[in-house]
Amino acid sequence: MPFGFGNRGQGRGGSGRFIIAGILILVAVIGYFNKEKVTNPETGETYRRAMGVDQQKALGLQAAKEMIPQMGGQVDPRSNDAAALVSEVGRRLVANSDAAKSPFADNFNFFLIKDSNTINAFALPGGQVSITMGMYDRLDTEAQLAGVIGHEIGHVIAEHSAQQMAKGQLGQMIAAAVGVASDDQRGMIASQMANQMIQMKYGRDDERQSDDIGMRYMMQAGYNPEGMRGVMKVLIDASKGSRQPAMLASHPNPEERMKTVEKFLAENKDEMAKKTLTDGRRLR
Repeated sequence: MPFGFGNRGQGRGGSGRFIIAGILILVAVIGYFNKEKVTNPETGETYRRAMGVDQQKALGLQAAKEMIPQMGGQVDPRSNDAAALVSEVGRRLVANSDAAKSPFADNFNFFLIKDSNTINAFALPGGQVSITMGMYDRLDTEAQLAGVIGHEIGHVIAEHSAQQMAKGQLGQMIAAAVGVASDDQRGMIASQMANQMIQMKYGRDDERQSDDIGMRYMMQAGYNPEGMRGVMKVLIDASKGSRQPAMLASHPNPEERMKTVEKFLAENKDEMAKKTLTDGRRLR
């Protein structure tokens, strides 16, 4: 008798968990589809975003104020040629490409960060773009710098941050629902890992798209997009011996990204031949 009673109690508890899980999933899906749906004129994609243009601009400006000092601070472009060049190249890319048509065009700022140990560049929502000294010092030409900055501009124009936030909120809610339904710590961990893997996949697709957008902007601004080959070689050299498996990396590995570069160069060979493109100044 006690054994039977325990089973019935467990059944009712399990049913309650499934009801709660179902409600969580319903709330998550409704919340996602209530987010603003837009079609990006630059990429042609239609997607949901967690923030509008003005919200992205405000968030990026605030985040830059907090993050950049934590990374060693900004190199002053008024007294440093490298920092001045970062700003100059960024503004040339925006002014002379389709980025100029974007609602973010008037909000871009370009920073050189004092961190010499980290090889990185990143874009905050709304147009705050940074490159570390560790990355800058490994570049050979202005065109390579334009490749790095153009890629980050691509993230902003495509609203990748706002898209990721919308998808991430949906994924987190669904993962929580699966955890509730399983009533099992292992199930909850597995669902959270699955959500993380899904979001990483979105991230890798975003990186490929930003590479493509960035090289197109390079051409429009007069830079030789072959400079991106040099950027990928820098990343390949930097990742030797320390790379994670591709499935567990938020970025495609550099060899994979090189394929995107080579595909773009092959597809745009004729157009490149018609243009006057430059590698720009030597950086070292």
